[in-house]
Amino acid sequence: KKTLCQRRDFLFIKRYNIFMQISNEINKKKLSIRIVLIIFIIFLLNTLAMKFHWYFTVWWFDMPMHLLGGFWIGLLLFSIFRVKNINSKNITKVILLFLVIAFGWELFEVSVDKIITKNIFNILDTSSDIFFGISGVLFSVLYFNKRIIKNHNIL
Repeated sequence: KKTLCQRRDFLFIKRYNIFMQISNEINKKKLSIRIVLIIFIIFLLNTLAMKFHWYFTVWWFDMPMHLLGGFWIGLLLFSIFRVKNINSKNITKVILLFLVIAFGWELFEVSVDKIITKNIFNILDTSSDIFFGISGVLFSVLYFNKRIIKNHNIL
């Protein structure tokens, strides 16, 4: 026969587990909303940049765009991998997959420049794009660690 204290402890643990399951679902939703919001901001900025030719008139405009792109891809990869803690294995996995995506994107960009616009290959632009993308991913590591994990917003 269980004592009153054991029953109370059992009910507390059961309520805590249910609360954590609900909390985890809400936090997945918050992370998804943040990812979609960042994508929307990138879309909006890119649309304005194309309309007002900011990529050609503001020489540094693609740098924050690649930083934001790396940031949202980093958060998306953390979400896809269902990362529950930040360790070197998870960080390495996210950075390596980002590099595959970044090099694929840069290859696409160089191909379009060469075939359609007939621009010459610019190694400085490509390396700058990858650098700012990686910086965005590293920023997503810090953000994920501080905002998602430290606040008990575990995926």
